[in-house]
Amino acid sequence: MGAQIIDGKAFAAKVRSKVGEHVTSLKADHGITPGLAVVLVGEDPASQVYVRSKGKMTTEVGMKSVEHKLDVDTSEVDLLALIDALNNDDSIHGILVQLPLPGHLDEDLVINAISPAKDVDGFHISNVGLLGTGQKSMVPCTPLGCLMMLREHHGSLSGLDAVVIGRSNIVGKPMAQLLLGDSCTVTIAHSRTKDLQDVVRRADIVVAAVGRPEMVPGDWIKKGASVIDVGINRIERDGKNKLVGDVDFASCAEVAGAITPVPGGVGPMTIACLLANTVTACCRANGLAEPEGLTA
Repeated sequence: MGAQIIDGKAFAAKVRSKVGEHVTSLKADHGITPGLAVVLVGEDPASQVYVRSKGKMTTEVGMKSVEHKLDVDTSEVDLLALIDALNNDDSIHGILVQLPLPGHLDEDLVINAISPAKDVDGFHISNVGLLGTGQKSMVPCTPLGCLMMLREHHGSLSGLDAVVIGRSNIVGKPMAQLLLGDSCTVTIAHSRTKDLQDVVRRADIVVAAVGRPEMVPGDWIKKGASVIDVGINRIERDGKNKLVGDVDFASCAEVAGAITPVPGGVGPMTIACLLANTVTACCRANGLAEPEGLTA
């Protein structure tokens, strides 16, 4: 294996440490404690684990953590009323509604009810538009984490050829916008892209976010390219459940210059960037300088 392993777990710990330093400064210099509110509707097991992890890490970096756990049959009116109350709570700087929501709730309506300034997931239509036009926005956490790791590895991304495999609103599209913002030449590819392997082979940076286990083999990768694997797929192999990414790690690692593993790559960065976004939102709300190295 020739590739450098980009250790997302270690990098996320570094980001959380920076967040903690900023939180300490905000408290000491301005008497402000950044606050994050997470809203969970229903009892989806994976969502419950994720929300607990968010709450634990939020308090570990010294921020205020608020959790609202609502019954699965909570009405849209009641959920929107809670979001409105959080929008108007000056002690809360970030609001996250855990997805997916129960089927009777309109996810787009709920997400767009969050104040764009407090939308630390970066999903509000206003933030999507701001990011797409190169303006200051709240940035989705997973693409932000990918960008941070690429900047750390490469320094400047200017002029590099990047291919994003996947066109989702959560990862693919915002990832492409962030790479454009750092002056990459960007192609968004997907399952219907003609000659997909040839498109990927020319890239200095490959971000795989297509949701298909081990779809990208090593012979698609340009020698020395950086491979960021966003995929988290559970498969059965040799009678055991295993987590794998969207790239075939073993073969890609033979030719790539750097690669993220699954697990332990992009995944840990998502919550770290959620915390970073909350600090950024707090600073913006109070007219303070944004934390260096924690924003796009």
